[in-house]
Amino acid sequence: MKVFGIGLNKTGTKTLGTYLQAFGFRHRSYDSDNTRTSPSYDLYQAGQVDRLLDIMEDYDSCEDWPWPLLYQQLDERFPDARFVLTVRASADVWYRSLCNMAVRLGPFPLWERLVYGHAMPQGHRQQHVEIYQTHNARVSEYFRDRPGKLLTVCWERGDDVAALARFLDLPVPALPAVHENRSPSRVYSGENRWRAELSRVGYQRLWGPWATPRRVARTVKRRLGG
Repeated sequence: MKVFGIGLNKTGTKTLGTYLQAFGFRHRSYDSDNTRTSPSYDLYQAGQVDRLLDIMEDYDSCEDWPWPLLYQQLDERFPDARFVLTVRASADVWYRSLCNMAVRLGPFPLWERLVYGHAMPQGHRQQHVEIYQTHNARVSEYFRDRPGKLLTVCWERGDDVAALARFLDLPVPALPAVHENRSPSRVYSGENRWRAELSRVGYQRLWGPWATPRRVARTVKRRLGG
């Protein structure tokens, strides 16, 4: 069985990935540990969709970029596959989560710029919300007359691994409730561009989890005369 997560980023995709791995699936997620490089982005941008589908031959499940953009091609290549559309409680909740991530990790010159048109979402709420809603509507319409192919889940509304297990006709794995990649509440999540940029610089350089090691490294280098 192949199971493809096709919700946009910041919809609980990492939680879905954790669940799928708990079922024992050979799982593939976003193939970059930073915001600047991604082998799958290069393939997608070059129009080499067949090569991306070839990659999925070696996996049982996936989520995150680029797979939400390829649900039709995945369905054609793997006609027995099942699909999971992860969504948030509302479009506004999703957008604010995207803003939060951009302050912590952005700007994003790859997928976010490609999909949403901007490396930072702040100041572009309507455009982002329309893309989010359009994607979800198109997915739902594509699978509308094919019961058993698509499961739409919202972890915030109480869906859990048991709902996923029922959809996949598998026993529920023994694991606690999961919420992967939770956004820190102290990070600015509004859409003011200037405040977001100030918050981003402050978080990434002063008080974020990577800021202190960088300050220590700079201090040691300075004292050593490097």
